[in-house]
Amino acid sequence: MNIIETAKTYYIGLCATYHDPALAIVDAEGNVLYAEATERYLQYKRALNHAPDDLYLLPTLLREYCPDARRFVVATNWRARRPFYERLARTLGWLTPQGILGYRGRQLTACVETWELNHMQACQHHALRRSGIGLARALRRDFPGVPVDFRHYDHHLAHAALACQGSPFATAACAVIDSYGEQGSLAFFEYSGGKLVPRHTARGPESLGFFYMKLTELCGFEWMGGEEWKTMGLAAYGRIDEEALGWLRAMIRVEGLRLVQDRAGFFQMLKHLESRRRGPHLPPETAADLAHTGQYFFAETVGRLLNNLHGLGISGNLALGGGCALNSAYNGQILAGTPFEALYVPPAPADDGTALGAAWLAFGEEHPGMAVAPRQLAPYLGSRIRDEAIERYARHSGLPVEYLPEGAMVPRAARLLAEGKILGWAQGRAEFGPRALGNRSILADPRTQDMGERINRDVKFRERFRPYAPAILHEYGPEYFEDYQETPYMDRTLRFRPEARGKVPAVVHADGTGRLQTVKAEWNPMFHALLAEFHRLGGVPVLLNTSFNVMGKPIVHGVEDAMAVFLGSGLDALALGDWLFKKPGMRI
Repeated sequence: MNIIETAKTYYIGLCATYHDPALAIVDAEGNVLYAEATERYLQYKRALNHAPDDLYLLPTLLREYCPDARRFVVATNWRARRPFYERLARTLGWLTPQGILGYRGRQLTACVETWELNHMQACQHHALRRSGIGLARALRRDFPGVPVDFRHYDHHLAHAALACQGSPFATAACAVIDSYGEQGSLAFFEYSGGKLVPRHTARGPESLGFFYMKLTELCGFEWMGGEEWKTMGLAAYGRIDEEALGWLRAMIRVEGLRLVQDRAGFFQMLKHLESRRRGPHLPPETAADLAHTGQYFFAETVGRLLNNLHGLGISGNLALGGGCALNSAYNGQILAGTPFEALYVPPAPADDGTALGAAWLAFGEEHPGMAVAPRQLAPYLGSRIRDEAIERYARHSGLPVEYLPEGAMVPRAARLLAEGKILGWAQGRAEFGPRALGNRSILADPRTQDMGERINRDVKFRERFRPYAPAILHEYGPEYFEDYQETPYMDRTLRFRPEARGKVPAVVHADGTGRLQTVKAEWNPMFHALLAEFHRLGGVPVLLNTSFNVMGKPIVHGVEDAMAVFLGSGLDALALGDWLFKKPGMRI
């Protein structure tokens, strides 16, 4: 037997993208032990230009999850050999500070400026160069002599591995749509028997990811900070701008599985779009028509690509990955607007998820004969808040606190919610991906119209037009939503039934939709129990669920982060493990 067969091997996946770095750990049987974005630990939004293998966090993770390791495989989410354009730009000095400041070369037919692309390429170049260095130090010190292999995988293949191997499908057509990969922004695969077979890979700067970044910028938001969410939320308040829609259709069209941009007309249409840019002193609502039109065009274009993918006859199941798969407003339309019969979007479809995709690719490469059973990935793969840390705050914070062990927290918390209190809720392991799914959530009663406004104003400190998500008991989904679909990761937006909207107005968006989370007992027993008890007390099987953070910050990671949000916002109470913290002088 060789060492691969006999050694206790762990697969460390690194998302080495300059934005949203992440780390995943997979064991010798292919089970996911840990997966989390670096931004959580750092409390730095998107962790821009930070390595995924943080030197302070990493030793703790290795001791906890890999104590008996006899071999490591380190897998990254990009090919080692960089594409031609990046190598050319580096040779010509375009990826240096001086090159970015002084770029005067030919403008690429992309929705963002070429100097911005060069900046992204420069950041990506340095991210790849430093990836694994922190891990190498930790392994050399704590696991001396243990063999380590390094693997590098195609970026879109890593997206596809997560989307397909995390799905409940035995077969699927897979679409990866993002800003860019090694050669382009699109890749399509056939998935069967645990194997991924490429069917089409795009080449060139044509990109729906770049388009949505530009749309976000024109609406007055910051795409570098990941504010595409704001564009999606604002779109519900607008109407179609027919002239702008014509410009967009002239800029980008679909041919088969390709995006086509004709250079001659592209820049003219882009210039026309600039006339719709929101002025710096105008309120966001003035860009609502632009946001709505851009979202409509995005949905129309992706729909054509997916219809053409289905036409290849691969499968009736669709697995969707890449950053554009975070567009929940469109995801909810896919099954109605395409012939696909079932849809799966992973909990972390953007670049952070490729850490796990790369780890699974490395595992699969070493176990080619192992059958991959269809499974639905559980999203609760991140860090825990340690009991001893919570108990320390309970002793020394000076805050009123109750100890509620052995199931006593659920009825107490449900009663507070039914009384109209806003609750910080941190239980178990953190979610992998950008959405709070009942373990790092802010929760509230959805039955009053002003609850969403109150949270925007006093807790999240964000714009009034931003919507909130309904978490709903699965068995009541058809009663509240038209054409109900299970969505355990809050990955798609569906339309509320007219008769249900008045019951939960705080989670109904301006267009009558909600980005829902399906809740089942087998997926999250404690959150399900809380929802069920609130249903008993309040009469609706729905809670307002939003991420446990304030605007501009990542979801809380440790007890210190949770306390900072609690004490610095309008939260009424904080449920941390078995401890319920309250504000001084507050009678609850």
